[in-house]
Amino acid sequence: MREAWRWFGPNDPVSIADIRQTGATDIVSALHTIPTGEVWPVEQIQAHKELIEKDNTPQCSLVWSVVESIAVHEDIKLGRENNQRYVDAWITSMENLAKCGIKTICYNFMPVIDWTRTDLKFQLPNGGYALRFDQQKFAAFDLYILKRENAEADYSDDELRQAKLTLLAMSEDEKALLTKNIIAGLPGKMTDGYTIDNFRNMLENYKDITKDILRKNLFSFLAQVLPKAEQLGVKLAIHPDDPPRDMLGLPRIICTSEDLDILFSALPSPANGITLCAGTYGSRPDNNLPLMAKVYGSRIHFAHLRGVCRDKNEQRSFYEAEHLSSDVDMVGVISALLAEEKSRDVGETSHEIFIRPDHGHQILDDINKQGNPGYSCIGRLKGLAEIRGVIKALKSVA
Repeated sequence: MREAWRWFGPNDPVSIADIRQTGATDIVSALHTIPTGEVWPVEQIQAHKELIEKDNTPQCSLVWSVVESIAVHEDIKLGRENNQRYVDAWITSMENLAKCGIKTICYNFMPVIDWTRTDLKFQLPNGGYALRFDQQKFAAFDLYILKRENAEADYSDDELRQAKLTLLAMSEDEKALLTKNIIAGLPGKMTDGYTIDNFRNMLENYKDITKDILRKNLFSFLAQVLPKAEQLGVKLAIHPDDPPRDMLGLPRIICTSEDLDILFSALPSPANGITLCAGTYGSRPDNNLPLMAKVYGSRIHFAHLRGVCRDKNEQRSFYEAEHLSSDVDMVGVISALLAEEKSRDVGETSHEIFIRPDHGHQILDDINKQGNPGYSCIGRLKGLAEIRGVIKALKSVA
């Protein structure tokens, strides 16, 4: 497997020099300064690539290998009549990346919001900090802060009562922070942050968009992108919806094995693949991650190896756990990925799967540093070391 590390560019507190010390060989990155829907020019791709690779030596080199992500414009997700120019721009960006030798692209099709958490600094018993999604806090936001129209219909009487109690227990500062965490944008997300009013307006755009319509719009987009990806040798790796369920009245369509079966049945192109995000899929108890890694092995072009621990009494709530201590059988997942690699033609240059540690805890010296939530250095390094140990152990007994 190819050990990768996500880098957010020159403003990332974790520098390329820092990353070299982790032992990772590949970089996952994107051109975050280019607005959604615009073309990524070759010159800017090459300049970003040069920032990553300029100090390479034979003994210590890094390669920009995976893009995460080229954002898909909302007009494509909505199926609007003017969306063709955004599809064309996406394809041109893919072509330009291929010209620069970057041929694995992670992307998602989540409406309005990207990955969502209610707490960006949830304290753990050991004193470290993790990301957390709290369903009661999220319901309190949806019902009583956002005041989404007809939101009550999505909740039971008990959930309505619990959400109200949760809201009453929060200070004004806590309400403001919760709102910011949900709608103001997270590091790495490829859409702009929102104000509460334009967030409501964005949600309103989707009032008539059902799961079937959103899936149709995804298939229409991919029907145009995949043939060109095949010609270029590019592998597309769709990331699951995070959390993987409908929320805020928005449909989600990449959440379960059933969703993936529908996707691959409709579009069997070998370029049509997935990012196996163990933590995202694992936040649903009905997703069996080792089995998914086995069943969809040939479709896995990229993997986010992280785990979550779900609350016993509210399975929709979870926190980002240590990489090997969670509700996800990480050893089983890695074993399935290694078996998949072994089954691939070793003559192919793309037989190895790109993996990266994801959403590490904020621990030790990083606690007092400003960093991107979930992307502190030491926590991810710990996760990478644990993953590396599992891989070495499994290979030694294979």
